[in-house]
This record gives sequence, C-alpha cells and structure tokens, in this order.
Amino acid sequence: MPQPVLDLSATSIDITRALCDIPSESGDEKQIADAVEAAVRQVKHLDVIRDGDTIIARTNLGRAQRVVIAGHLDTVPIKGNVPSCFETIDGREYLWGRGTVDMKAGVAVQLKLAAELSNPIVDLTWIWYDHEEVAADLNSLGRIATTRPELLDGDFAILGEPTAAQVEGGCNGSLRVELRAFGTRAHSGRSWVGENAIHKLAPALAALADYRAATVDVDGLAYREGLNAVGITGGIAGNVIPDEGMIHVNYRFAPDKTVDQALEHLRTIFPDYEITVVDRAESARPGLDAPLAQQFLAAVGAEAKPKYGWTDVARFSALGVPAVNYGPGDALKAHADDERCATAEITQCERGLRRWLLGQ
Repeated sequence: MPQPVLDLSATSIDITRALCDIPSESGDEKQIADAVEAAVRQVKHLDVIRDGDTIIARTNLGRAQRVVIAGHLDTVPIKGNVPSCFETIDGREYLWGRGTVDMKAGVAVQLKLAAELSNPIVDLTWIWYDHEEVAADLNSLGRIATTRPELLDGDFAILGEPTAAQVEGGCNGSLRVELRAFGTRAHSGRSWVGENAIHKLAPALAALADYRAATVDVDGLAYREGLNAVGITGGIAGNVIPDEGMIHVNYRFAPDKTVDQALEHLRTIFPDYEITVVDRAESARPGLDAPLAQQFLAAVGAEAKPKYGWTDVARFSALGVPAVNYGPGDALKAHADDERCATAEITQCERGLRRWLLGQ
C-alpha cells in the first residue's frame, strides 16, 4: 500500500482525520511515524530526530526558555471505528473514530503549529511517540528519558491529552497488583479434604467493595482516587477445589504520594495476601506554579483542573520539568466505541497554543 501523506497546510481538523485514518494500535505505529517524519522533515526551521517510532522536532533559535510539547501516536484497538467520519449531534459537529479523542486531535494541532510557527517566543521541542496505551515499561518516552534525557529537557512541558480544551495539572499515579490466596486442591465431591483458595479471596473482595476512595487536595486541585478489582482468576476444573486464586487490583492514587507509599497503603488494606506488582507509574504534582504555566493559563483562557488518569506528565515531572495536559476531546469518550471529538475544541486548542507561543 502507498505510504500515507500528511498535508500540514490543511486545517487541524483535516489533519486529525488523516491521522485517524492511519491505523496505529500500540505496537503498530511504524506507518504513522513514517508519515509524521516525512511531513516534518519538509519544515526548514525544524531539526528532526527519529528514535524508533518516536519523532522529535526541535527549533534552535537561541531563546532563553524551551517548551516541550508532546503527544502519543498509538491508540487502543480499533473496534469498527475507522475510517473516521463527521457527525452532528445537537447542532454540534464531531469527528468520529478511533483516536479522535485519545489523542490524534491533539497531535494534529501540534503538527500544524510545528510546521507554521517559525518564530515562537520560546524554543520548542515537539515529540510524537509510541507505546503510550500499554504497560509503562514499553512507553518510548521512558526509553528516551533513560537513553537520551537531553531530548526531554525544558522549562515547561505540555501533553496533548484530551482535556476538552481546559488545562489539567499533574496526574494521578497508577499501581496494578495481583493479590493471591492459596489453598489445598481436592475433589469437589470431598471438599472437606481441601481448602478453597477462591473462598479465601472473599475478605479482599469485601474490603474493595467497602473501600471509600479519598479526594486529596494537592496545590489547590482536588484529585479523586480509586481502588478497584479489575480482574479475577482461579479454578482448575468443575470438580476440583482450587488451590490458588488471584484478584487483579488497580489503585489510582493522588500526587501527594509516591508509588512506594501507594504500595504500602495496599499492604495495610490487604495484610493477609501475597502482593505482586505488575505495573507501576508515578503520579505528578500539578506544576501550575511555574511562571510559564501561569502565562500559559492566562493566554489560553482555560480553567485549571486535576487530571484523574495517568499521563506522561509524570515522566516530565520526574525529570524536574513542570508539565500539564491540554488538548481537545472529552476524556470520557477516550477508548469508547463511539469515540468522537468536537471539532470546535480542535480549533480552540490550536488558537490557544498559537496565541501563547507567539506571545499574543
């Protein structure tokens, strides 16, 4: 098949549609990365670097400050929602399809501005990266933070995650663990001989059902936590008492604590279970007290809110770079079968970023 071509002189809405029509499920980002690389290499004021399926484009204008603006290229699996199309709901126009919200609309805005802004008030590093929608250890920003951390250097960072054109500071952390209980296998016709491991999970399930998640104030923003079972396994056969059972638990914790502190909290809730960590991602404080962040808020005219989900602002925060989320799309529609983004929000984000980056 011919390589898709991105026209960065098109509107950000049309660029969004073109991106959405290039399938890029996590692990299959090469085609979209090739298209992005080919497009930005045509832009004379950008120095372009490719690292795997991540494309980095930088200005080097000698400005006093540098801002990093990033967005991921991958999506969750397609479910009959590609190719994209326009639809009108209650008089409002939407672009429908996988990735419209999370987060190709944000990437489209970034690509258009990267091509057009040859004289911004700050130096810019644009990053479009792979493997965000999967386990944190596969995320290419993590790899680059380890192998080429200088490429992530900046005074402020913006992630184009969906925020409905508002600004969401920091993010909750995420910790996924497995709780295991053990018993003794036996024939179910003589169950008294065995010890049922699944039954031993009942106290953990009760603790999860009764748990009341906290809302934590961090730097003036209220972060709502969550602790939930997201999977359960156990059992060998219909006539066997199981000797092992497991509950998969996800803890979304506020940025007042680290992953290690979050894990200690889980150990106090589930003291009688073996706990195995399967995925961990640090939280990030809001980062809204940085002068550049305050200027950004004023320029885009947005209200500061907390980010409940985990995003890569945490990676920048860990490097000492204050970071926020700002992009088009309702996060409640991310990953949904009817994923759709209001086209007005795409235009709004483009105007807001353009105004700020030009000092207008």
